[in-house]
Amino acid sequence: MTISVGATGLLGWKIVQRTEARQIESVARDPVVQRSTTYFRDKIAATTKAEELVKDYRLLSTTLSAFGLEADLPNKAFIQKVLESDPADKSSLVNRLADKRYLRMNEAMGFGSTKPAKDLADTISTAFVQREFERRIGESDDNLRLSLNARREVQDLAGRTSTDRTLWFEVIGNAPLRKVFQGAFGFGDNYARLPIDRQLEEYTKASERLLGSSSFKDISKPENVEKLIQTFMARSQLTTSPTANRYSAALTLLQNF
Repeated sequence: MTISVGATGLLGWKIVQRTEARQIESVARDPVVQRSTTYFRDKIAATTKAEELVKDYRLLSTTLSAFGLEADLPNKAFIQKVLESDPADKSSLVNRLADKRYLRMNEAMGFGSTKPAKDLADTISTAFVQREFERRIGESDDNLRLSLNARREVQDLAGRTSTDRTLWFEVIGNAPLRKVFQGAFGFGDNYARLPIDRQLEEYTKASERLLGSSSFKDISKPENVEKLIQTFMARSQLTTSPTANRYSAALTLLQNF
């Protein structure tokens, strides 16, 4: 069921923040969602091979959705190779993929050289409910979905031991997350055609201008995440909203810079 907050842009974002906990609880109680999470809990402990998981449509669907990779549901052979890939081998398939959501899925499921995540059933079920909430929000306003995703992803990046350079490459390689940074920084689609080192330079410079830092330790602070998202929403609102709403969006941009 689609979740509509009754507003878009900056106002919609504020409403989502205010009602989020209640909405997530409602999604978790949805019979369709409960059937998916219950099935996962019942089956995952006995699933010891990636091949077994990809052959089980319901298990695969829940797993991919928990990592925002549901579009890959038809790509079973590829997902099996990703799940079987050794995350400790820097030359393995999963480490060569720019989108590190695949690596996080690989590490959580443990079909490569690592063990499954502790409390795997709880971890995947919780992530699935969160992603399902975001998906339903996105059916009425995709920018709200992108913003919720960015908030979670940036907080996750801050907990990594990787260098900031590596983390910026993760942002650039993660299409939904990149869209929020790109929108907040005022970048056009042509930036994706720049050499990768040039893209890194442009992103870090823009982050320092908007957020005062290009370090994810600083970017992940709640006030900076909020500033990033508000700027993204405001820039989007300038091009899609009626005149009155564009005025409030322009005011937000002035305050943020």
